[in-house]
Amino acid sequence: MNEEDLNRYLMEIINTMNDGVLLVSPDGTVLMVNQALEKISGYTREELIGRSCATFHCDVCERVRSGGGDSHWCQLFSGEESHRKSCFFVRKDGSCVHVLKNASLLRDSGGKVLGAVETVTDISEIDWRDQKIVELSRLLEGQSSFLGMVGSSPVMRQSYEIIEKAAQSDAPLIITGETGTGKELAAHAIHRLGKRRDGPFIQLNCAALNEALLESELFGHVKGAFTGATSHRRGRFEAADGGDIFLDEIGDLPLSIQVKLLRTLETKQVERVGDHRPIRVDVRIITATNRDLEQLVREGRFREDFYFRINVIPIHLPPLRERMDDIPALAGHFISRLRARSGKAITGLSAEAMDIFMRHGWPGNVRELNGALEYAFVVAEAGLIRPEHLPVKLTTTRRVMERAAAPSPPSEPSAERDALVKALIQCGGNQTRAARILGVNRVTVWHRIKKYGIDPRSLGARP
Repeated sequence: MNEEDLNRYLMEIINTMNDGVLLVSPDGTVLMVNQALEKISGYTREELIGRSCATFHCDVCERVRSGGGDSHWCQLFSGEESHRKSCFFVRKDGSCVHVLKNASLLRDSGGKVLGAVETVTDISEIDWRDQKIVELSRLLEGQSSFLGMVGSSPVMRQSYEIIEKAAQSDAPLIITGETGTGKELAAHAIHRLGKRRDGPFIQLNCAALNEALLESELFGHVKGAFTGATSHRRGRFEAADGGDIFLDEIGDLPLSIQVKLLRTLETKQVERVGDHRPIRVDVRIITATNRDLEQLVREGRFREDFYFRINVIPIHLPPLRERMDDIPALAGHFISRLRARSGKAITGLSAEAMDIFMRHGWPGNVRELNGALEYAFVVAEAGLIRPEHLPVKLTTTRRVMERAAAPSPPSEPSAERDALVKALIQCGGNQTRAARILGVNRVTVWHRIKKYGIDPRSLGARP
């Protein structure tokens, strides 16, 4: 078999592959494509050969090129080891296709780079299936759960929508909210919904370590960098390459570390402690805090430039007191989980216990609610959870709230009921708005609804 026949057979073999194959020269010129790549991209072989590989507008390559630092078409020709990447191609018709790209350099016997070969796998069908799984999961869970986050109140549905949209971006995200609102769950949801879901998810609590240890954890260190550094160690940023890094309690980050993180975000490079050689990293940063960063900036305890760099896409999680309608679903979720873990035949909350839950202010938010139920599972043996099974703090709060919510002076029952119904109709069944109309607090409205056997949902459906 001569060389011409061998090349022809080799091309026929490549054309039988389901994955797209692309041969690129060191200056970025397309030298060869197979039929699968033609199908994926929408371009013909004749349209691609001789053109720049930038024709595909691969988002990963464009991010690397925009970072500057060398004249190569992409990081592939920088001499560094290539990596498997999930990215998006722009097809000839302008539509985007999600692909998995793998690339390797081709060298001669002397080590000189001759070009690169890339394989491209269309994974848009997998994306579609993943989306359907999410949709079906929501249907099975009664629309009350979103990737581990429980609740179907309007404010939570709004949070879910923002999370879904923000997850598709590579820009820095910051999740704000009080302690116990579920910021870590939101960060996990963002990773699972994003383009980097096949990459690692690395997290670190910035308040858990002192300044020296925090620097080493984030950026790594080399052997001998400090006492106890007996070997080289990569940091969290290196471990998160190709994925997401989640930095919780970012408001507690020392100013010196803020400076280094800002440099990492701008250059996409890290330097290990004790070393000055930059290491390129491809990481999306997700941060979270329960503190007022703008106030910390005014006080000089948080860098303004770093604040603006991480606050590109803000996501706020509401406190539990602003979504009291989610309490029954949350309680049911935690009870099911605790029942499976403990093996106790506890079936749910009694009406009296639920009444206490609906009256409590929940300063510790969802975490406090979960803790109250864990306490109840220790005290109760079976059946319904009753007030005597709950922490003393909750039952004490109930007595205080009862005195505060007691109507004074009592009004005529029929007039009271008519006013309540009218207010609920006026605001579409929304109990918080009805409370404002009536000039009472929301707990009073809830009690009157229970007292008169009113269904707010049916009133909300009226014109």
